[in-house]
Amino acid sequence: MKLLLTLFLLSASLFAQSIKDISNIVGIRDNQLIGYGLVVGLSGTGDKSQFTMQSLQNLLRNSYIKIPTSSIKSKNIAAVMVTAMLPAFSRQGDKIRIKISAIGDAKSINNGELLLTQLKGVDGNVYALAQGKIVASQGNLTTGFIYEGATIENEINYNLKDETSLTLSLLQNSAKNAATVEDKINQHFGTSLAYATDTRTIEVKRPQDISMVKFISIIEGLRIDSDIKKKVIIDIHTGMIIAGANVVIQPVTVVRDNFTIRIQKTPLNPKDWNNPMLNKGEDIGDDIKLGGKPVKVTLDNVLMNSKKLPTVADLLRTMKVMKVPVSDIVETLKLIKDLGALDVDLEIRR
Repeated sequence: MKLLLTLFLLSASLFAQSIKDISNIVGIRDNQLIGYGLVVGLSGTGDKSQFTMQSLQNLLRNSYIKIPTSSIKSKNIAAVMVTAMLPAFSRQGDKIRIKISAIGDAKSINNGELLLTQLKGVDGNVYALAQGKIVASQGNLTTGFIYEGATIENEINYNLKDETSLTLSLLQNSAKNAATVEDKINQHFGTSLAYATDTRTIEVKRPQDISMVKFISIIEGLRIDSDIKKKVIIDIHTGMIIAGANVVIQPVTVVRDNFTIRIQKTPLNPKDWNNPMLNKGEDIGDDIKLGGKPVKVTLDNVLMNSKKLPTVADLLRTMKVMKVPVSDIVETLKLIKDLGALDVDLEIRR
């Protein structure tokens, strides 16, 4: 059955990126955490590696239970490495996502219970404690996640409020964009606060009458036209596609064996509601709307309109409704990019 997807493009204006979209603030970043732990309750899918048995023996010894390693024959446990990202300015009690990966010959860690695990930084200090039930990754049962699986116990000290300046680092080398950012900041404040020290780095002094947090919010919100492309991340392993909300698609038509995509620069009129395409199928609710009203969708035809410029997010949401396989979505994005209608960098992770 052939699918037809039409997105109407209401405007051809370019989307101006903000300084936040194209740069990082030096010193404000995530930090990697790592820990070694045990997963229990695996119903025969664990491992029998020597270090796993030794770890279990040590755990039992802490509970005043002495048992030789040779007598431990359980296949219900697995040794794992636990990793996480500690966001900037994390506070005690915050929850973060953790990733768990088996390091022995376990067949699956799905639905296993991760026992209390310390997560350390590169300085050797413990910053979080992890524990919880694991959900294995699709297609790889020896890795998995626990959403909000770790609790922050210690914080990284960084006194932002007393800083008198900040350093912007562009995501890509560009003398033009560095100069543009410098000029935009200086024009906004009416004085020379910013100075580009190289093609990626801009030093910015903070005015005395404004807090650093407010200063950062103003700078990050400044809009500029830059040459730095946005990015769409495609994770083949998990089937995930990540795109920003403002990645615009220009007019294009893609015809494939099982569906057709048409993104057209066409204004919408009330008579569009008489289009037969809108009278087929069942109402899918408020996920997709046209003129503020829900659109009726079938696997034969899909009519969709974005309130502003059609974006990758709009396209992906519609293709999900059409139940298009991830492999076809990936190939479609590649085709649209090759046609010049999608000005982004596609990062494909396998």
